[in-house]
Amino acid sequence: MARQTAKTRGGKAAASNIIAFQGEPGANSDMACRAAFPYMTTLPCPTFETAMGAVQAGKAELAIIPVENSIAGRVADLHSLLPHTKLKIVAEHFQRVEHCLVALPGASLKSIKTVKSHVQALAQCRNFLKKHRFEPLVHADTAGAAREIAEIGDPTVGAIASSLAARIYNLKVLAKNIEDADHNTTRMLVFSRDHATLDWRTVQCMTAFLFRVKSRPAALYKALGGFATNGVNIVKLESYLSGARFEQAQFYAEVEGHPEQRSVHLALEELGFFSEELKLLGTFPTNPFRRKGWDAPTRPGT
Repeated sequence: MARQTAKTRGGKAAASNIIAFQGEPGANSDMACRAAFPYMTTLPCPTFETAMGAVQAGKAELAIIPVENSIAGRVADLHSLLPHTKLKIVAEHFQRVEHCLVALPGASLKSIKTVKSHVQALAQCRNFLKKHRFEPLVHADTAGAAREIAEIGDPTVGAIASSLAARIYNLKVLAKNIEDADHNTTRMLVFSRDHATLDWRTVQCMTAFLFRVKSRPAALYKALGGFATNGVNIVKLESYLSGARFEQAQFYAEVEGHPEQRSVHLALEELGFFSEELKLLGTFPTNPFRRKGWDAPTRPGT
């Protein structure tokens, strides 16, 4: 391959040109990095925490982390990291998930008996597996499953992985787009040590933040009232319990607009008054996918 990861190049690439992701080379997050930032070198990391830690430590400029999938829903692991990170969200990316059945060169659909992959990938290709009577076998990672079958060398075992993983591990793609739903899309957030520099007068923006309301009746209603009275659209609002006694909910939210806009500023000011804690996570450009879906003017693979 002409384009290699930072790990395979011995880490010699400048940190300013490195983007970290969770997973092995060839993972869907690796494909997202290459689609959204084709000029950057990818850095595989074992966990979300190590990917974000690479940015914090200056070993990478950016990290791309999945937050939700149109089929599987929320990726919960990230939410435990957000309250503690010093990184800022600077962009969002929508990655079309295109599952492939990959196997050793010389293998065929008739020779395959068992298919390995991540549990979500297996679930998202259930109809294909059932049609061909393949036995599913859960693996920790899609790209890792591809690497493993390449190492084992058994022509009866295939993997559900990306076409990129097939190229990296010298495997054959036996079938493309085997996912049951054609809208399988993962939304990802891009993290940096620095804030994004945006002019809200010319760029449509989203602002993300965490908050924890005071434990009293109607606290959430009062906290969010400022967004209604100031005409600020709340695009995303998620709650999850924190603390040993599970009595107080923490919220992750995304709203349209920039904190420098008067309406957003006033809404956040009122939110802060009714909250015990408010943490701004970053402001980033609204991705064209939100308005036009896959008809948006994006590069192939994005």
